[in-house]
Amino acid sequence: MTSAPKRPTLNIIGAGKVGRTLGQLWCHTQVFSVGGVMTRTPGSADAAVRFIGAGSAVPSLDAFEPADAYLISVPDREIGPVAAALAARPSLPGKALAFHCSGALGSDELAPLAARGWSVASAHPALSFADPARAVTQFSGCLCGIEGDPSARATLEAAFTAIGARCFALDADRKLLYHAGSVFASNFTTVLLDVALRAYRESGLDDGTAMALLEPLVRNAIDNSLRLGPAAALTGPAARGDTALVSRQAAALDQWDGTAAEAYRSLSAMAAGLAARARN
Repeated sequence: MTSAPKRPTLNIIGAGKVGRTLGQLWCHTQVFSVGGVMTRTPGSADAAVRFIGAGSAVPSLDAFEPADAYLISVPDREIGPVAAALAARPSLPGKALAFHCSGALGSDELAPLAARGWSVASAHPALSFADPARAVTQFSGCLCGIEGDPSARATLEAAFTAIGARCFALDADRKLLYHAGSVFASNFTTVLLDVALRAYRESGLDDGTAMALLEPLVRNAIDNSLRLGPAAALTGPAARGDTALVSRQAAALDQWDGTAAEAYRSLSAMAAGLAARARN
């Protein structure tokens, strides 16, 4: 009787929301065998191990046992320094895969590891990881952009496909622009919803009425934009060319929230441009 093939091992550096989600998915689908898990504090590392359902908390980079793959799931500003610190370890394996999940930065952040002969890449799952337990259930069908050296790309595409992702190729040199699109679509949508709710409240509406107004407007706007395209779905004073009303609303916003007024003017100008493109 032949034994099952040994699963590749994965060490996780920075097991926050993304690291926990991917760790649990890969553990449960037996894509990787999770080894060491490191976070900022021993308590959070223990919590990450419990969430993942495998692995062991380690206190430092020096405490990691060698692994086949390393997920560096830390804030963007820390990816380069962590890669450099890992590459400086005397006991660093001769060959391994290292990758990060930043949507804005490329695999060149891992250059110190590439210089040591490692295969490097980045993979960006386009999903909100605000609640890891929910992200685990929502991950199937998630689009995932991958870039890096050929060997790393092939390994990561197989690993992410195995947990339900739909992978596509990214251009490392244009990741900042790509990620800005995701910020507009996701983060700034949330910011604009907050501005809308605050404006409703400032106008005298209670929270229940404000939310009742907001929900159908948002759902219809998004549904129409996805179904018809943004140009065909656009409505409002800027789309109609009502510059007088735009000016009056901007002036009213100036009296309430100058930052919101500035955003209103900029977005109205962009809306007018979109409407003009739709007419041509």
